Amino acid sequence: MEKTEVFQRQNQRISSSEILQAIADGCAIKLNDCTVSGALDINRLLVKEENFNTSGLTVATDEFSTSITISQLVTFNNCIFENNVCFAADWDKPDELGVIFKRDVMFNSSTFKDQTRFSNAVFRGLAGFDGCTFERIAAFRGTTFHGRAMFRTAAFDAYGLFNKATFCKEARFTNTCFSRGGNFTKVEFDGNTDFAGVYSKSKSVPIYESVKFARRSYRVDETFWRFIKQASQDAGYYRLAGDCFYKERCAHFWRRLKGPRYDELSVPQKLAGFIKGIALLPELILGRWLFGYGERPVRVLAASGAIILLCALFYASPLAELSCRTDPVSLQRSTMDGLYFSITTFATLGFGDIYPKDGHLLTRCVVMFETIAGASLVALFVVSLAKRFSRG
Repeated sequence: MEKTEVFQRQNQRISSSEILQAIADGCAIKLNDCTVSGALDINRLLVKEENFNTSGLTVATDEFSTSITISQLVTFNNCIFENNVCFAADWDKPDELGVIFKRDVMFNSSTFKDQTRFSNAVFRGLAGFDGCTFERIAAFRGTTFHGRAMFRTAAFDAYGLFNKATFCKEARFTNTCFSRGGNFTKVEFDGNTDFAGVYSKSKSVPIYESVKFARRSYRVDETFWRFIKQASQDAGYYRLAGDCFYKERCAHFWRRLKGPRYDELSVPQKLAGFIKGIALLPELILGRWLFGYGERPVRVLAASGAIILLCALFYASPLAELSCRTDPVSLQRSTMDGLYFSITTFATLGFGDIYPKDGHLLTRCVVMFETIAGASLVALFVVSLAKRFSRG
């Protein structure tokens, strides 16, 4: 049977041992504006020399690890933790202990003056860290957030470790500060994700290798890439900033295509939105696929080479009719002649030594297409280079 006792304090200085004993007794924790002294380390409950009464604590042990289940509500509002807050195993043995929070856990507006560790923890309900200040390293490595994870307006004064964490629902980091960077390696975001306004005070770029967004086509990754882009820009990693800008623009394109609350739309509404999104087709082809939003100049060169080669093959084939200035009646075509005419047409040089035969519509149409394509692609390539080299 679930216990109904409540360990409640306000505007007091509380020993961490009192809180740990209340947790072991299954009491709901409700602390407001309190100062917690001593290390709030869950491992102390497993040490016999600490003399805690753990008869009411749910502990499961197997050959490799131990898990502690905390079934009660845990609330620390505007509290100050003077020493370590640890709901995880030791640093050198991270897999030996896992803590399961079955109900909501809230540390809103609290200050952690020493290390904070929730590695390999499982939050079944809300994980509330809004407005928190982590003055030293904060580790959420391998943590699973089944409910909403709220880190809005939090301040990570040291490193924030979220590598291998899983966010099953919402992950909100709005206006959060990572002063010395963060680690998002192999993080999985399965729900809505918000990094709007996230920034870094130092020139540290967060690590984000193999980060995964399950709802990427719903533009949930747009604000994340904007955060990485800005941090990279400030640190002087301009190429990395460009790559993140490309990913941000791709996410923004999907947002414009699908619109807000796409999941709530009916099938006819989704179909109507898709038809309306045809207007974005030029941006998809030119802006994203071809131009790469200015970050993929090699694509422009590849498209230019393909157009020149295809047109050269056409000019050298019997389908085309070309004339020569020295012999307007006929031209003995060769592959080199076709390539020469294709390059001069693409570059809009117009020497006039070779030109389309009068009245041959197909050849003239191909020449007009190649001329427009050449002028456009050369302009795109110049803009792309200027953008990349002027970013600093």
